[in-house]
Amino acid sequence: MKASPPYHGFMPLPDRIRITEVGPRDGLQNESEVVPTALKIDFINRLQRSGVAEVEVSGFVHPKWVPQLSDAVEVFEGIERVAGVVRSALVPNEQGWERAQAAGVDKISVFTAASDAFTQKNINCSIDESLARFAPVVRSAAAANVPVRGYVSCAVCCPYAGPIEPERVAEDVH
Repeated sequence: MKASPPYHGFMPLPDRIRITEVGPRDGLQNESEVVPTALKIDFINRLQRSGVAEVEVSGFVHPKWVPQLSDAVEVFEGIERVAGVVRSALVPNEQGWERAQAAGVDKISVFTAASDAFTQKNINCSIDESLARFAPVVRSAAAANVPVRGYVSCAVCCPYAGPIEPERVAEDVH
């Protein structure tokens, strides 16, 4: 990728960026009430038509822990298939992978955090356990030619443990 010239002494800016819109998953999972499936489908269809390259549609997580995303299959079945837009989903474990694959996701996301306090509160396991949990998911996705996006939550600060040392983040990504 060709980079633009430096801007006021900062890093050169790329000619293009790729936006992954995570609002339908990350934003809606935090709502106190469950948003109706039809509204989610409308929201996602509008996002797809906005020109974003990727929409993280939902998460294939346990409905007991995240009831706001319990309709992930129905949402995937109901959204438009807009050409050129990748429809991804958060898939934290093998059961989620099976549901995601059946729903026809284009790409999956897996995550851990740079804070054990966050992984304990968020996914009820340690960082190491989270890595072990999604390793078979990544292998299965690779075997099915489904791209995987991995990310590290709390790379700067944790709402439970405070600031995160950069070395902690580096441990997670290696």
